[in-house]
Amino acid sequence: MQSHDQPQTIPALVAYAAEHFTDREALVDGPMRLSFAELAEQIHQASAALIASGVKHGDKVAIWAPNGARWVIAALAATSVGAAMVPLNSRFRGIEAHQILSRAEARVLFVAEGFLGTSYTRLLVDGATQLGYADEAHLVPGLPKLKTLVGLPSGASGTPAGTAVLPMEGWDEFLAAGNGTDPAVVAARSAQVSPEDIADLFFTSGTTGRSKGVISAHRQSLGVSYAWADHAQITEEDRYLVVSPFSHTFGYKVGILVCLATGAAIYPMATFDLDETVRLLREEKISVIPGAPTIHQSILDHPNFPAAAETNWRLAVLGSAMVPDRLLERLRTEAQVKQLTTAYGLSEAVVVTMCRAGDSAHTVTTTAGRPTASFEVRVVDSNGDDVPAGTAGEVLVRGENVMLGYLDDPEATAKAVDAEGWLHTGDMGKLNEEGYLSIVDRIKDMFTVGGFNVYPAEVENTIGSLDGVFACAVLPRPDDRMGEVAHAVVEVLPGTPLTEQEVIAHCRKWLANYKVPRSVEITHELPRNAAGKILKRNIRPLAPAKEGANA
Repeated sequence: MQSHDQPQTIPALVAYAAEHFTDREALVDGPMRLSFAELAEQIHQASAALIASGVKHGDKVAIWAPNGARWVIAALAATSVGAAMVPLNSRFRGIEAHQILSRAEARVLFVAEGFLGTSYTRLLVDGATQLGYADEAHLVPGLPKLKTLVGLPSGASGTPAGTAVLPMEGWDEFLAAGNGTDPAVVAARSAQVSPEDIADLFFTSGTTGRSKGVISAHRQSLGVSYAWADHAQITEEDRYLVVSPFSHTFGYKVGILVCLATGAAIYPMATFDLDETVRLLREEKISVIPGAPTIHQSILDHPNFPAAAETNWRLAVLGSAMVPDRLLERLRTEAQVKQLTTAYGLSEAVVVTMCRAGDSAHTVTTTAGRPTASFEVRVVDSNGDDVPAGTAGEVLVRGENVMLGYLDDPEATAKAVDAEGWLHTGDMGKLNEEGYLSIVDRIKDMFTVGGFNVYPAEVENTIGSLDGVFACAVLPRPDDRMGEVAHAVVEVLPGTPLTEQEVIAHCRKWLANYKVPRSVEITHELPRNAAGKILKRNIRPLAPAKEGANA
């Protein structure tokens, strides 16, 4: 898509995709297969239903569900009537969901009642009780703005599992209520949407305290999507498996919106299913798979992984972590993946840097690429001064696609984005002479061993280069003499006879002594969230190291 053709609102993008990719497959979810024209028609129907339910321009529409076809339709319908879309992680507990719905003042909630045997409405009621809300004359206690609950089938067809404890419309019932809405009204609402209108409100993880609501305009959400699609060379021939949750900026903006912009077919995956992924690679000729390096490694290790001649896998997106050389080599030789890329982003800017086609293997394995989407990137010391190339410091980002701000939190916004427009990411990184960024770690994750700073990501990447290591987490462990020392929890592939001594010996070969873990725990499963990110906070607290540990 040429720059002068790029729509600047999401409803305009939906119309563009229907016009330019009319009969091409847009969305495949189990037995449901929609063309771009059919997808646009379903979005139109859902838009009419939202208008019938009373949603006004500027309202908030929330979605609490896993990836699926109805998620796509609901989200695009919300933005098409001028509402802001507010996604909730499908793994949230009731109190987390209630707090976000309250802060966002959501008017409508789409919910996958019964998904994985979970009653989300029961969780919501329990969350209200935990927060101290008594019975009120509201649909949900403590949420006076919430007027409508709509059940999303957790699969491509069917109805919710019947576990709802609150009044809830079924999907078909919801759509039917919009049949009386004049199509001209729906079209007028779409036309009213401005590039500067709020398109979405993504809440950051609340693991370090109160979560923040990241506000983005239509032009911003689309700006990063267009840039990513261009650098990743996505076309209408691609079939894109979206494993990242739509409730995360990457899954939505670099998944759904990228496919609309390019004509690629989107394949949503509710939860990562390795067997299903391998089947889709063979039978549906999936060509694009973003995900953490561990996801790609598990695909290659699957006993039924098809021969490269049976697949069309051309692009693997490997996150921002340093990628082991051996994984890159396996993707190129065993799967014959021609384009491999890493990228770095965060909710406040989505995708800041990424590697391009033609970048060397060394660049892909050691960096997260160069700035994209017109972003400027700096690395600064604690005084805010630029540091020399190759020196670690905080990553700062500036550009028109940096968030508008945090919801109802001007103090947090001012702290995150300074007077000159630089977003302070809280990530430690290094820029090389060519302007490629390497992420070292989160500032808050750094710990000190005998006065020396240790960045867990560096140690984790070193351990990750060992054969048989699937993933690992490095944590500080209290030590009487050093204050803290490193402890590693290493997840290995089945049948891997890796020992604590072998891990420590490997680290001693490649790392300064103070970075070497003093203890190692071998496991077959690390705790993860819905996006597959390791939850270090869920790893049990560690006892003080034995006195006399070598520094």
